[in-house]
Amino acid sequence: MADQSDVEAALAAIVGGALYPQGIEQPCAVNGAICRIYRGWPTPAALDADLAVGRVNVSVAAVAGSARVTTRYPDQWKVLRTVAPTLIATVAGGVATFSGNAATGQLAALLVDGRAAIHRTASGDTPASVAAALAGELQQFAQPPWSTAVANGASVSLAGARSVVARVTADQPGLRETRRQRQNFTVTCWCADPAMRDAVGGTPDAAVSGIDFIGLADGSSGRLLFVASVTSDRWEDAVLYRRQLTYSVDYATTIAAMLPCLTVSGTQISPDGQAPIANLLG
Repeated sequence: MADQSDVEAALAAIVGGALYPQGIEQPCAVNGAICRIYRGWPTPAALDADLAVGRVNVSVAAVAGSARVTTRYPDQWKVLRTVAPTLIATVAGGVATFSGNAATGQLAALLVDGRAAIHRTASGDTPASVAAALAGELQQFAQPPWSTAVANGASVSLAGARSVVARVTADQPGLRETRRQRQNFTVTCWCADPAMRDAVGGTPDAAVSGIDFIGLADGSSGRLLFVASVTSDRWEDAVLYRRQLTYSVDYATTIAAMLPCLTVSGTQISPDGQAPIANLLG
């Protein structure tokens, strides 16, 4: 799920990438600057210690009381990306063969003359165990002209069957937006002199100005807008030169889940819900 902390982390990553485009092991993009970039607000003692040795602090924090609900989209599941199954099924004559990786989160199905058997992969499954499970299900309702479903390794033999169809689908990562809000966030540059403040403050602002949407950890995105820029030269007793950038982010609170795909339509399920007992699709 995405929340306020994800937005702060995304903004901190953008700021870090602007100030250290080649990584933190390389020099800062601002000549002579050494920057500490973090979420939250600095403590006076730690900030004074950093300023005394010329170290710049860049903090990213949400503005208290600025959140406003902006929910306007349907509350429904959306598939984030397509995941292809790693288990492979092929049919030659009356023999269905499975190969590949029978990792969890997949549905394997055999449709034989209008009857279906479905198996959800579990930890430890292999193509051979999938074949055995499907053969066992099919054997429960074998009927003329085919009367047996025989597993042989990773294959299922269905002698006499008029139609044999094999299918495999994989669960898909889904996201449900339960609420949307607009909230202000500040990027504050705390510096020991005005020249450093101007140089450091302008760098993340330029980077953020070219971004319309920020990607969040759950796969959603937030709409990013500039709100304000404020310069301050003193703070309490500390000699401090500060630039505070404020941005508005419209982002969603989400719930994530793996969504199963339709493998066989028109299947009747047994009363205990554990196994399909008939398929209505010819």
